Amino acid sequence: MSMLLDLLDEAFDRKSWHGPNLWASIRGVRAQEAAWRPGPGRHNIWELVLHAAYWKYVVRRRLTGEKRGSFVLAGSNFFARPQGDPTQAAWKADTAILLRQHQQLRVAIAQLSLAERTALETVPQTARLIRGIAAHDLYHAGQIRLLRRLSGSGRRAPN
Repeated sequence: MSMLLDLLDEAFDRKSWHGPNLWASIRGVRAQEAAWRPGPGRHNIWELVLHAAYWKYVVRRRLTGEKRGSFVLAGSNFFARPQGDPTQAAWKADTAILLRQHQQLRVAIAQLSLAERTALETVPQTARLIRGIAAHDLYHAGQIRLLRRLSGSGRRAPN
């Protein structure tokens, strides 16, 4: 259990060998930069952040049996952002959703019963789900770092 939580945290906000994780990849991003698109129909950093939050919710829901449709935003998977002109307040509110979803997922994993924790050893799909969401964070962290470079913001993402 501890190993899965460590993996989840390293992919999200704890220092690890691979460099920037998801939270570090958005550190210092301003609303204007988060809203920049590399081309028509392409996702921006802002949308990737909410996409990552949504999938943390999905994994938590699958682990806990929570009902569908309880995500904080209407819709699923990708959420068009920004709504109107990009404001720092709106960007901050949406990054707070990501942080909250990560924290709630951590709690759900940590609160698995002893029987459920034991099952993680014998039911590979549960452990696979947790490993998968960690990999998902890292995948999108890389995309965000690339978008930051492509946007020409002039600032390098922190290491």
